[in-house]
Amino acid sequence: MAELPRKPEDVYKEVSADLDAVVVEHAPLVKRIAYHLKARLPDSVQVDDLIQAGMIGLIEASQKYDEQQGARFETYAGIRIRGSMLDELRKNDWAPKSVHRKGRELADAIKVIEGRTGRDARDQEIATELGIDLDEYYRILQEGNACIVSMEQYGLDKEEFLTGLVDNHSNPELQLYQDRFRDALKTAIAGLPERERIVVSLYYESEMNLREIGSIIGVTESRVSQLLNQAHVRLSARMMEWQKQKSQD
Repeated sequence: MAELPRKPEDVYKEVSADLDAVVVEHAPLVKRIAYHLKARLPDSVQVDDLIQAGMIGLIEASQKYDEQQGARFETYAGIRIRGSMLDELRKNDWAPKSVHRKGRELADAIKVIEGRTGRDARDQEIATELGIDLDEYYRILQEGNACIVSMEQYGLDKEEFLTGLVDNHSNPELQLYQDRFRDALKTAIAGLPERERIVVSLYYESEMNLREIGSIIGVTESRVSQLLNQAHVRLSARMMEWQKQKSQD
């Protein structure tokens, strides 16, 4: 006797059950990423909003994940979750435009100094290039908490970055671009001043919060925040140069 086709409502129930299981299993991942981001955001940003956005990213990840492409689901989902949170923050435009403008000015100053000297730009040099004192420079860095780093800052959109987590045999040209981008970003991170490199590693790779990082390197949470923001600006300056060179190739 031939097997009867399943009813659409039965298929829907099975898909919904699988989706519910994924969401329940990975809800702690969403919360962990939300609180990790919240530590560097203004009080006006509610962690519940981040979690809600992250849940949407988790659902998208469960729908689009392809285990045949090599990446672990947790890795793929983590990027999707964080990306959805960043999208929510940008959509609500909670960071003043002046903060982004000052961030670009800092990056431009670092780019000029490092191009001129051939070494890492120092705090006082950056402040002098901008025509401000050190206190004002550190204040701008502190405000830079509003400039959460995303791949878009470095010339790669979210979908390209997500695709770059897995083998992209269907588009060799894009795969080559992604490989070169990742190599350039790794080189830029490796070339950061030692303290900034350590902070970036502990914050992004080890997912430590600012207090934990401060206890390891022996500085205050505020100073860790400054170092992390300074690393972001320095990377932005160096990746802008990479983008410029790539466009000339």
